Amino acid sequence: MTQDTTPATGTLATALTHAAGLLPREPVLAEAQAREILRVMPGHPEAILLLAAALRRQGAAGPALEVLEPVIRGQPKWPPVHQEAGFALADLGLGRAAVAALSRAVALDPKLTAAWGALADQLVLAGDEAGSDKARAQQIRASTSDPRLLEAAAALCDNQLAVAERLLKPYLADHPTNAAAIRMLGEVAARLGRLEDAEALLARCVELAPGFVEARHNHATILYRLNRSQDALAQLDWLLARNPAHPGYRNLKAAALGRVGDYEGAIALYDDLLKAYPDQPKAWMSYGHSLKTVGRQTDSIEAYRRAIALAPQLGDAWWSLANLKTVRFSDEDVAVMEAQLARTDLVDEDRFHLHFALGKALEDGGLFERSFGHYRDGAALRRKAVDYDADNTSAHAARSKAVLTRAFFEVRPDWGSDAPDPIFIVGLPRSGSTLIEQILSSHSAVEGTMELPDIISIARRLGGRVRRDQPSAYPEMLTELDADACRALGEEYLERTRIQRKLGRPYFIDKMPNNFAHVGLIHLILPRAKIIDARRHPLGCCFSAFKQHFARGQTFSYDLTELGRYYADYVDLMAHYDAVLPGVVHRVIYEQMVADPEGQVRALLDYCGLPFEPGCLKFYENDRAVRTASSEQVRRPIFTDGVDQWRSYEPWLDPLKAALGPALDSWGRS
Repeated sequence: MTQDTTPATGTLATALTHAAGLLPREPVLAEAQAREILRVMPGHPEAILLLAAALRRQGAAGPALEVLEPVIRGQPKWPPVHQEAGFALADLGLGRAAVAALSRAVALDPKLTAAWGALADQLVLAGDEAGSDKARAQQIRASTSDPRLLEAAAALCDNQLAVAERLLKPYLADHPTNAAAIRMLGEVAARLGRLEDAEALLARCVELAPGFVEARHNHATILYRLNRSQDALAQLDWLLARNPAHPGYRNLKAAALGRVGDYEGAIALYDDLLKAYPDQPKAWMSYGHSLKTVGRQTDSIEAYRRAIALAPQLGDAWWSLANLKTVRFSDEDVAVMEAQLARTDLVDEDRFHLHFALGKALEDGGLFERSFGHYRDGAALRRKAVDYDADNTSAHAARSKAVLTRAFFEVRPDWGSDAPDPIFIVGLPRSGSTLIEQILSSHSAVEGTMELPDIISIARRLGGRVRRDQPSAYPEMLTELDADACRALGEEYLERTRIQRKLGRPYFIDKMPNNFAHVGLIHLILPRAKIIDARRHPLGCCFSAFKQHFARGQTFSYDLTELGRYYADYVDLMAHYDAVLPGVVHRVIYEQMVADPEGQVRALLDYCGLPFEPGCLKFYENDRAVRTASSEQVRRPIFTDGVDQWRSYEPWLDPLKAALGPALDSWGRS
């Protein structure tokens, strides 16, 4: 007969309450109390639940599960036992089983806030960010009893963001310090893509309620998404000091460490995390990314293969292998990818990654028409999910040319910071910029960092645009800056990028290619900075970008016509800067670098004011971390194989040629 879960006596109730109170700080004593209750009343479910929780808190999740199993069988509709089983399974690294148990718990009792939080954490580890967001919203809903907040939480759970926002704003007007409501409005802003607003709200929430760990975790996540990784790490360290084993905090910290260039720290965290949670495919994939960055290619391949073994539908893991550029897929690999692509339940993200990976596999096999079909289909699917307007790019180039004239710069000589530290490499992705970076960072005076977002962030802030559909005041507002403001902006850039500089060298490289759109701003606030334009034949460069899936940004690259327009706008804008700032920009033509490495390297170093060092010609011996798609290619001597790869695809490039227009012939003029 099933044991009633209601305590039979006041003494028993007191004993259970006392044991529960001991759990957070004295789990050993809580275990002893639970065992004493069970000695008197064998099989009592609440005492068994307390015993399991006490064992789990002492690191004995396996024995805790053994204790729980009879109760789960005997009382399968009792929510707390499924919740505790989910916690134990999570501690054992059995993510899928943990998700199942926690899902069962919240299905039986939607008010279990801790179960919703744990479920959200497990879904993040599994790579299901959409599912995690839903669980977080349900956690918020379960944690409030105010009828007005419950209504807003219900709207948030249903992804009715406009409704949630309309309910929350007047509520906060009446209750401006309600941390739960502020957190909810921050969640709404984050889902709407208004990350700056979300960050401000969550910062206020944490200020009002420092111990509100869920809000602090949300804040750390938004800071990471805003590329404020150092600030995110500060929040994560606070959280980890209180809960060192939390997998979600550790996973996010590893990603943030990678962003600030601490790859070894990231690898150590992933390594530790995956020992505890070995069945998380996306964690294995992130681990592989870090290993690739530091040049541990064999280990990175093994990590990607582990991810694929756990989740063969995970297109991003297949693409990560393809993106190494040195891995050849087997016939069996191709068959597995094609079988996954044939599934009807595949999400778009997995589907387009598989298309890109199959495009690479078939290209390596010389099957160019089939290969192009996969590149085309992957790009088309990706294009549907990104927000890009080619007219805006053209308009920005035209406005920059109108504002940033020779006269503009002549009346602003040497404004900005006089620091010579930065070397900017600009252009289009897949133009040979990583090769230039590797050559320069092989010089004893130069440190390579990564594609830094800071110039773009400054430009966005100067534009004052809150939403994409609003007009930007940039670049016209640059005419309103005085010398002190320009100097302050230059110093701000140097301060923001300081975290990336690990070696103490006098110069460092910012390789964000999109900074070509901000050459005028760079010269205005950092007039002594060097600017290198990495350029490649438009068909070679553009098609190489077209068949590349970029983790973020480069939203112009998924349509051949838009790619051609973007390249033409780039060439046109750089020609303008050649005219109004003669000698400021140094151009490196990729094809010329391949044909005459020493001559081009010497010219490059002369422009940078650096003496020649033989190590720059042996750049492939440099073991520095490289994050871009060319990471493995620049660890080999210069090779000519990739120069004309586009010719195999020329029959399908007519839309690109038409969009390039005159730039197809004039691209190489300097």
